[in-house]
This record gives sequence, C-alpha cells and structure tokens, in this order.
Amino acid sequence: MAYYSDELIEEVRSRSDIVDVISGYVRLQKKGSTYFGLCPFHNEKTGSFSVSPGKQMYYCFGCGAGGNVFTFLMQYENLTFPEAMAELAERAGVELPKAEVTPQARQEADKRQRLLDINKVAAKYYYMLLRDERGRRAYEYFHKRELSDETMQHFGLGATDRYSDSLYQYLRKQGYEDAILKETGLVTIDERGGHDKFWNRAMFPIMDVNSRVIGFGGRVLGDGTPKYLNSPESPVFLKKNNLYGLNLSRQDINKEDCAILVEGYMDVISLYQHGIRNVAASLGTALTENQAAMLKRYTNNVILSYDADEAGKAAALRGMDILHKAGCKVKVLHISDGKDPDEFIKKNGRDAFRGLLKEALPFADYKLALLKEKSDLRTTDGNVVFLQKAAEILRELSPVEADIYVRKLAAETHISEGAIRMEMRGAKSEANNVPSEKRRSETKKTQIGGRDLLERNLIRLMLLKGTYIPRTEPYASAFKDPVCYRIYEVIRSLYQSDEEIDLKKLEDSLDNECAVVLGEIVEHIQLSGNDEQMFEDCIEHIRIGMREKREAEIIKLLEIMDEEKEKTAIEDLTKELMQIQREKSRGGFGA
Repeated sequence: MAYYSDELIEEVRSRSDIVDVISGYVRLQKKGSTYFGLCPFHNEKTGSFSVSPGKQMYYCFGCGAGGNVFTFLMQYENLTFPEAMAELAERAGVELPKAEVTPQARQEADKRQRLLDINKVAAKYYYMLLRDERGRRAYEYFHKRELSDETMQHFGLGATDRYSDSLYQYLRKQGYEDAILKETGLVTIDERGGHDKFWNRAMFPIMDVNSRVIGFGGRVLGDGTPKYLNSPESPVFLKKNNLYGLNLSRQDINKEDCAILVEGYMDVISLYQHGIRNVAASLGTALTENQAAMLKRYTNNVILSYDADEAGKAAALRGMDILHKAGCKVKVLHISDGKDPDEFIKKNGRDAFRGLLKEALPFADYKLALLKEKSDLRTTDGNVVFLQKAAEILRELSPVEADIYVRKLAAETHISEGAIRMEMRGAKSEANNVPSEKRRSETKKTQIGGRDLLERNLIRLMLLKGTYIPRTEPYASAFKDPVCYRIYEVIRSLYQSDEEIDLKKLEDSLDNECAVVLGEIVEHIQLSGNDEQMFEDCIEHIRIGMREKREAEIIKLLEIMDEEKEKTAIEDLTKELMQIQREKSRGGFGA
C-alpha cells in the first residue's frame, strides 16, 4: 500500500470542496453560511446535518456524526482511508504515487480485468434479450413474480436465448478468444465447440460492493433442473466473499444500522421493491465468516430471515453462530405458514413485514426455543438434558445477558438459579479441556470484551509482573471502576522496582469490597500464556478509546468556533483531527 505524505494529504483535502462532495449524496440547502440536509447516517425527518464550507467540516446535531471530507466518504461508502484518498484525488485531479507492481501481479490484474469486462458485456447482452422477443418467457416470469420494469432495470435482470450457444457466439463476435472465455465460467468448450452455461433461464447478475458484475444466477424457465444455477467460482467470483444485493443495499444497511439476511435472489428483490432496502442474500450457500465480516463493516445488527423448514432452521443456527462470533447482535425472523419473505411481503405488505422484524427472536431466545421443541420437558431426563444444553447456550453470552436468561430459565423450569449457574460453570470446565492452542485463540478474542474486564486484566498483569505497573501509569485514567482504581492505587503505592507485589500485603491494605474483587481477579482472570501481548492489547484498547473521545471533542469544538476570529485554532484542531483519523485507519495511512 502506498504511503501518502502529510503534504499530499493536505493537497487533496484542500482541493476537495466538502459541500460539492457531500451534495452528491445529500440534498443540501444553504442557510446563512452553513448548508443543512437530512443526515445520511440515521433516519430523521427534520434536517440536523450541517456542512460548513469555511471549516470544511460536517456535523449532525442528531446523531453526532462528524468529520471532514475523508471521514464522510469513509463513513458513507465504508471505504478505507487509502480508498477515500484515491477517490478524492481522482476527483480533484491530483496524481498519487503508484506502487511498484511485479510482472506476475500485473498479469493477474489484467486477467481479472478482462474477466470483469466479459461479465459486463454478458450482463448487457442478457439485459438486452429480456427486452427482446427472445427473452419474452423470462420477462413474463419476472412479471408474474410481480416485479416492475423499474425493479428489473435496477437489478439489471436479464434473459438467455433458448439456443445453447447464443452468448458464446456473441462474445466471439466481440473479439474474445476461447481461452479467456473458458475461464469466465459462462461457456464450456469441447471438441464440439462452445456452449453456454446458461440457456432458457431468467438471469440475475451478481455484483460486488463496487457494482462490478462478478457472476450470474439463472432460474430455469419451466420444469428443468437444476431450478437455480450459479456461475462457478473464478478469479473474480468467490461465493464466500460476496453477498447478493449488497452493492445496492449497503448504504441503507448503514443508515438503518441493521441488515436483513435472506436466502434467495427474489427475496432480496421483492423486499427491496416494497421499501425494505437494508437486505442482502448469501448466494444460496451457508453463511461464511468472510460474509459476516463484510456485513460488520456496515452494521453490528443482523436479522436472519431464512425458510422455516428444517434446512432453513439449520442454516439459521449456523449463521447465528458465525455472526455471533464476529461480534454481531443477531436475531432470527420466523415467518408463519412456511412462507418466504418474498411471498409474505407480496401478500401482506411492508408494514406487516416490519411488524415481524420487531418480533425477531434474539440469539439465545431462538436457540432456547429450538431446544425446547426438541426436548421432552414432561420427563425428568428431558428436563436434565434441556438444562444441560441450555447451559452451553448461556455460556456463549456476556455475563449480563447470561444473568437475565438464568433468571428466565429458573422461573420457567422451577430450577434454582444457583443450580443453573453451577451447570454453566461445569460446561465451562469441560470447555477448558479443548486443546490449548484453540483455548488461547478463544481467550484472546474475549480478553478485551468490556471496560471491567480490561481493568481486571491490567490488575492481573501487574500482579504477575511488577514491571507492568510503571508501564500502566500513563493510562491510569482507564480505571473507571472505583473499586479497580482503589486496587490500582494500592498496588502503585506498594510497588518497588526490584520486587514483585506481595499479594498478602496487598490484601491487608484493602477494604472488604476491594479484597473481594481482588480475590475474583486472582481466581478467575486466566492469562493465555502471552502476557505481553495481552498487555499490548489492553493498552491499544485504551488508546483507541482516548482517540475516539478526543476526536468527538475536536468535532464539537470546530462546530462552535468562529471561522474569522479563531482561524489559527481551527487550523491546529483540523490538523490534530487529521492525525487522529490517520491513526485510526489500519496501521496508519499506508504501510
């Protein structure tokens, strides 16, 4: 990745008028020296989103979103800093330094581009056929599914010819050779010649988040098999890395702060046509970690709306686990009568579907509901098995969430909370028998799970090695819990540079409340073996919090400062803000 100097960054920023850039996304109206519009980052009816041409900053009084022209593109388009830099530089006519590319990398890039070009030509051909007599059956199919011409155009829907080599002959006439056509997956070539993979089908182009055609899905017209056929994987099309419809819905997902994940193409298109636009589909495969990571770029909240049959339930469970591990808050939407989202919204309308969304079951509720369905709660053995498996589910939750569900289960089953908690601890003990490498990996993921845990981790580290005490001192403000802060203060007072902390002396120096918490830390905070990495993770988490706090402070200060009287201060704060945003991007602006 190219490194961008401060001077180059400043040149791009100064030549990028923020009003001009943002007005391409938001309708702005000038009031005095400031422009106002509806905030693109949250739903509102009265415009509280302001853009200041003098400060070259934006700020929303409703949700607090704010920043400069770089952060707007990064937040709105979900770009990295280098991507935003490249887009603004091209817009402003600033030439960026080009990284050196090896001949092999150049060859692979050229090949990828040729495959993308062919896919684009094919998509246009299918789109043209849909409006031709040859595509009438596909058009009638889409029309029967109640899709408007506008929706068909919006999703680039198309049709194939009834002849099995129509696309092949068309692409050959465009000058493409058999060798590259074969790699697209659109045609097969053998001793008999070239044959189309898709024929007699209604076509759905699959696009990446940048709206480049990377593959296709085809629905057979009539009773042929398979009913749905997808492009094979290629250098430009990997199912695990893409979600159908995300190129159109990602901004709505960002704005709604929620993604609805469905199974099929028609579910996405039908919901989108009815005004439910924060939707995507997993291309007919089980949800992957890569797809979960893609969704998490736009929101932490995901609702799964899969079919209600056994296969759909199994897919929902797999998807929930993957999304939960990715840090998403996941729910499951159950549509009654075995209907899929497409059928339901066409019959009942958008408002009814929104009503179902409100009733979507959270992660634990859905898992426990399925567990109840499969358990015979009329027998003692059935209750025991149910509670044992329920304890495994609760173990996946945060302590606060688990506490709520323990109380619920105790009330429903008439089993004491204490017994359920003991069963959960037993489940945890069994989990500790997993191979040490896996356990260290899972431990690392949860080490920085919350403010209290961070503070307790730091205390545990200081008790392990006294050298961590002076290294923690610059970050003492991280101790927000009064009890943890008192423990830290006593540790610091007892510290001698050539000695480790005497645990007994520390206990004797604490009041009862602090001593209890210290005991919990010593007993329950288990280090993964790499204490230095744990310490670095804790400190980095603190630094991130400090940066975010300072960033918000600067944005608010810039909003209220006088452009004429405080010009120098505004420039200094803008530079500081740029530096913070530079640090926030992964490893800086370039590496």
